[in-house]
Amino acid sequence: MDLTTRKQALEARRAELTGHLAKVEHTLDAPMPKDWEDRASERQGDEVLESLGKAELDELRRIDAALERIKAGTYGVCAACGERISDARLDLLPAAPLCKTCAGAAAG
Repeated sequence: MDLTTRKQALEARRAELTGHLAKVEHTLDAPMPKDWEDRASERQGDEVLESLGKAELDELRRIDAALERIKAGTYGVCAACGERISDARLDLLPAAPLCKTCAGAAAG
């Protein structure tokens, strides 16, 4: 996959996340029901949405960092060791800042 295609995919995912996060925020800002049981149920749903929103914000930050690396000309280069990140890894994780070896070392 060429750099232009990767950039377009990252930008498309970013737009998707931004749109969904706006919906989550709108849902969380909605007034609570007056009924106590409905309110409890709503609260559980809000906690799930908040958790999902945090995960999506993390992904959005990784995408923004990857887009910055594209601008800087360092996309596809491991931030830790400077080696090339494999195309297979970037196909799976387009915002990956680390090669497989360094990501494994950081996780372990």
